[in-house]
Amino acid sequence: MALAPRQVSVLGSTGSIGASTLDVIARHPSDFSVYALAANRSVAAMLEQCLAFHPRYAVMMDERSAMQLRDQLPAGSATEVLHGADALCRVASAAEVDSVMAAIVGAAGLPSTLAAARAGKTLLLANKESLVMGGHLLMQAVRESGARLLPIDSEHNAIFQCMPVDEHARPGLAGVSKVLLTASGGPFRTWSWEQMREATPDQACAHPNWSMGRKISVDSASLMNKGLEFIEACWIFNLPAEQVDVIVHPQSIIHSMVQYLDGSVLAQMGNPDMRTPIAYGLGWPGRVDSGVAPLDLVTTARLDFTAPDEARFPCLRLARESVSTGGTAMAVCNAANEVAVDAFLNGRIRFTDIPALIETVLERVTIVEPTTLDVVENADTEARAAAAAHLVDMTGRPTEATLA
Repeated sequence: MALAPRQVSVLGSTGSIGASTLDVIARHPSDFSVYALAANRSVAAMLEQCLAFHPRYAVMMDERSAMQLRDQLPAGSATEVLHGADALCRVASAAEVDSVMAAIVGAAGLPSTLAAARAGKTLLLANKESLVMGGHLLMQAVRESGARLLPIDSEHNAIFQCMPVDEHARPGLAGVSKVLLTASGGPFRTWSWEQMREATPDQACAHPNWSMGRKISVDSASLMNKGLEFIEACWIFNLPAEQVDVIVHPQSIIHSMVQYLDGSVLAQMGNPDMRTPIAYGLGWPGRVDSGVAPLDLVTTARLDFTAPDEARFPCLRLARESVSTGGTAMAVCNAANEVAVDAFLNGRIRFTDIPALIETVLERVTIVEPTTLDVVENADTEARAAAAAHLVDMTGRPTEATLA
């Protein structure tokens, strides 16, 4: 007797990860069914997805966008349109849901990710800020509820694939000496500091290997994306900072590695396409077709590795130092980075101002223990306010966007 399709809520469905998730789901209609889709304001994209996948719920964070979507859905549609953060948590924790793809970019994804974890769901984690801001809270929720956390970031997914895990997807550290996170180096890998000082947003978003949203692309260009992944790795795999290394690997073929005490190094390889880790998460513990072309090692021909240059890319250092500081330092670092990237994308500051703004905010905001979600969210708010104030000092121009 065939099993019923697994019900999946896709949070952040109109982004690149969400779209790739739906592409994989569409390849396996008998295995997966979309229970809910969620996005911010992308009405046209959400309407197209609703017509294609017929979810039970569609959630828009923006109320006006929800009204527009409701008006544009055909009469008699089985999709109910909801809006707001509470609705997002509702579709992440609903009893009918088996798996939740947490792919909302930024701090906005933390409450719904926590809701899914507390409800004991299989959590496909692509929202790195949830761990960066509230790693203690999220991992505690996973342990207490029996939730299954499967990392979707290509690097953490690669590490997960190279580690022994139990039936609950808990990584085992026996025999592991270190994990090695690979970084492409981004579009500015060979640029000097002076060249990066004049870089435009479009240049920063022109990633050589991956197709991503603009915010994540800028993070990749500054290596803050790798810094956030460094923080994530410490939480997911329960490792101290000294057991996590970053290696620049411009081909993005080896997605990360695990080094063992006996000298062995296991690496996960594949073409740079997010559908591979998404399919692994959806199908775990089995494997399903992702639609990604097989890796041709002869065509690839070579694999290069270098150490990251933290003098040119200080964001990586700032993220690593926030791990050592502990408490809410990681949440503060993340919030300041979000404000700085937004300011850069909107032409308010230079690319090289991003780490300077983050470092100033880390110096100005008091770090406390992240005992509750309110404490974490308050730290996030305080850091954004400090970043906005420093932006005024830097540019002389206030903006409401930095506080959003």
